[in-house]
Amino acid sequence: MQDTTGLLADFLLQRGWMLASAESCTGGLIAAACTDLPGSSRWFERGFVTYSNAAKTELLGVAPALIAQHGAVSDAVVRAMAQGALAHAHAQVAVAVTGVAGPDGGSADKPVGTVWIGWATPGGLHSACHHFAGDRATVRRATVSASLTHLLTLLTKDTAC
Repeated sequence: MQDTTGLLADFLLQRGWMLASAESCTGGLIAAACTDLPGSSRWFERGFVTYSNAAKTELLGVAPALIAQHGAVSDAVVRAMAQGALAHAHAQVAVAVTGVAGPDGGSADKPVGTVWIGWATPGGLHSACHHFAGDRATVRRATVSASLTHLLTLLTKDTAC
């Protein structure tokens, strides 16, 4: 993970870009992974921990009707979270996560381990659904890893000649 975060840091630094995170199920672990690196204040702008639906609305501007219609763990909501992070930060790039880390809270449609990840980059808005196996800690760690690894992939693809 440290290697991916370091590569992401280098990429953002080279462009003078800042990153913001909007986190639900990871509770700030993405921000922690980023700020574990010395000098992260030069490329990590802020993190929003929006664990409750009210926080998603108040801090990121996610419409309550969107949450009511699709549920907090959904493509529509994670995209709105990523967009909201950019709108409420001084950043060019954002990552957002919402999911069911467990051990309870899952349903037939959204079992434990279901996580939506969204990315807002200069190349556009992206999202993907993941189904991670394991206990709560494992799901949360896998979410952090997948979110940052795929962000780096998107950014390098966006800027490739």
